[in-house]
Amino acid sequence: MPSMTRRTALAAFAACALATAVAFPAGAQPKAGEPLKIGFVYVSPIGDAGWTFQHDTGRKEMEKALGAKVTSKYIESVPEGADAERVIRELAQSGHQLIFTTSFGYMNPTIKVAGTYPKTQFEHATGYKSAKNVGIYNARFYEGRYLAGIVAGKMTKSNVAGYVAAFPIPEVVMGINAFARGMRSVNPKAEVKVVWVNSWFDPGKERQAADTLISQGADVVTHHTDSTAAVQAAEAKKVYAVAYHSDMSKYGPNAHLTAVTHNWGEYYTRTAQAALDGKWKVEQPWMGIKENVIRMAPFSKAVPQDVQDLVKKTEADIKAGKFHPFTGPVKDNEGKERIAAGKTIDDATLNRMDYYVEGVQGKLPSSK
Repeated sequence: MPSMTRRTALAAFAACALATAVAFPAGAQPKAGEPLKIGFVYVSPIGDAGWTFQHDTGRKEMEKALGAKVTSKYIESVPEGADAERVIRELAQSGHQLIFTTSFGYMNPTIKVAGTYPKTQFEHATGYKSAKNVGIYNARFYEGRYLAGIVAGKMTKSNVAGYVAAFPIPEVVMGINAFARGMRSVNPKAEVKVVWVNSWFDPGKERQAADTLISQGADVVTHHTDSTAAVQAAEAKKVYAVAYHSDMSKYGPNAHLTAVTHNWGEYYTRTAQAALDGKWKVEQPWMGIKENVIRMAPFSKAVPQDVQDLVKKTEADIKAGKFHPFTGPVKDNEGKERIAAGKTIDDATLNRMDYYVEGVQGKLPSSK
């Protein structure tokens, strides 16, 4: 799970050669006849929805795909910092040959432990520091956000969507902006209101923020936070919601329109197989719809078929490289041109995004 220090982090991540591989030697492999021992470190409880739930679902998919060739262990609710270093070190000491650390704040502890265990292979989610035995991986969440915006733009009657957001860092900001651009692509009058909760997981604050947005006229809400609170608020207030991370329809059977979901199973399986084959290498993939990491959850019956068809067509165009959510012209919400007509933002600039686009109300707060 990301942390506040990601403002500079994401810019650095973009500066890395995304989706490229560095041919460092592979690390330890299991002895003949023994399974590959894989460790996972989670920042929050697994629960039944959210960031950690999706990573653990990926772990289970990996186990199912590779069977007796692997064995895995997970540690949940590990705080970032000294506790994370201790847990990561214990996994390495106990013979785990491949370790996935799934929170941004685990970056420095991962790098530190990796230096002590050069034959152990480490994979860190959403970070930017790599080493001879540390790879990093991330997802293009903004692609799904644009599709979610299309749904919201078509379903709103008030022309106002509410967005519960964690921290004002580029990853979150690009999601807000992609959502707004998706909305306004089908509804030029649409606006997005944002409430910042300054936390990744705080159900109470998230619920209060969603309630505030609904009271301000939002009849569709979404969130870049980890709990189901925004969806539950929408259900209680009889408005619509688009969930994030997981399908959260059971928390809002009437409110839930769809969700932007993250799917790590294929990546975990592929990475573990590479380790088994002695072909693991340091990579920095930034994966999206094309790689099947970002998917839309099933639509509710409330979403008309023509809207579903439009979303699916746009999704196919993104997958085929025919469309990018940030192809110009793009103006910020003060009218300044940020991306010229016909130009597409590059990854490095995208990961430094520090402005709201047209349609997003208010001024972006500083994360410093």
